[in-house]
Amino acid sequence: MQKINVSAMSWMTAEAALAALGTKPQTLYANVSRGRIAARPDPTDPRRSLYNAGDVERLAARHRGRRKSEAVAAETMRWGDPVMPSTISTVVRGRLYYRGKDAGIMAQTANLEDVAGLLWGGGPVQFGAGDAGPGGAEGGLVALARLAAHGLPTLGRTRPVLEAEAGRVVGQLAAGILGRTDDTPMHERAAAAWERPEAAEAIRMVLVLLAEHELNASTFAARVAASTGAPLAAALLAGLSALTGPRHGTASSAVTALAALARHVGPEAAVRQYLAEGRPLPCFGHPLYPQGDMRAATLLAAFPPDAIHAGLAKAGLALIGEAPDIDFALASLTAEFNLPAHAPFALFAIARSVGWIAHALEQVETGTLIRPRAQYIGPEPGGD
Repeated sequence: MQKINVSAMSWMTAEAALAALGTKPQTLYANVSRGRIAARPDPTDPRRSLYNAGDVERLAARHRGRRKSEAVAAETMRWGDPVMPSTISTVVRGRLYYRGKDAGIMAQTANLEDVAGLLWGGGPVQFGAGDAGPGGAEGGLVALARLAAHGLPTLGRTRPVLEAEAGRVVGQLAAGILGRTDDTPMHERAAAAWERPEAAEAIRMVLVLLAEHELNASTFAARVAASTGAPLAAALLAGLSALTGPRHGTASSAVTALAALARHVGPEAAVRQYLAEGRPLPCFGHPLYPQGDMRAATLLAAFPPDAIHAGLAKAGLALIGEAPDIDFALASLTAEFNLPAHAPFALFAIARSVGWIAHALEQVETGTLIRPRAQYIGPEPGGD
């Protein structure tokens, strides 16, 4: 998930937004519920809302006239409009849905294998045991690289064959990351690998909540790779590589640093220090969830966060008007159950591999290559 600098955003009142858009209040609220315009409570009056000025201006520009196709494409790549059809997942009115099913409700009882069966569109799924590697991100990358180097292309192979291969590929990714060979449900594998059986239930929930999140950066990378006909392992390798960035799968590490400061000066003082220094508060707010990340709320309701993370969540909401996102919840879970430092990334990668596979399979079925054009802005071709 890309992190947004909330403190750097410009916000406007409903009156100003309506004037810019030239529309009715109902249309403004509909754009908020669909994730087109970010909203937050007004710190001076919690009964009122403020609206992201950049989002309002983008929609206002669309109403003023049809934009050139290159402008549309450029904005789409920066949290813009959807760029391709998909039946896999969506966020509507602040809720995440997997093929029409509420992910928050599924997280109460389902496991990652159940979600894979739903998203892949086949029968029950069992992930392979795989061969154990060194553990951590390095182990996962190495495991996938080996499979990708020797795997068969997806072209010309039937869906049941690819789904069976997908189970083995995800199992190998998990074995590489966890450093453990096992064929039990994935949440039990992770809890056993870290010798924290008491964390199994919370791990189960987070794996379900992180399994898929429509066309995020890592999923798009996996989908592009799949469009070339590359092996499924190569598509996962592309997704995992994108996930390693600090704006995506390793964002929780920034919360760890914030929590370390909070232990010395207190949660509210730590938040105030970040804001006073002009540093964005990490892992608060999400463009697709104007009223708060439902994945984080679902997970944090399942176990009591420690005093430090609970205090940070309270202070962040009070001082910037944003609730914690799923990366914050991952950091809190890690602290609560004393999991390894790499646990947030490990859980993110293992869970999201299910979504990457779903998108890879969907892309293969389209039979098309994802190949956008660049808008050249360099020196004049043929010049001296």
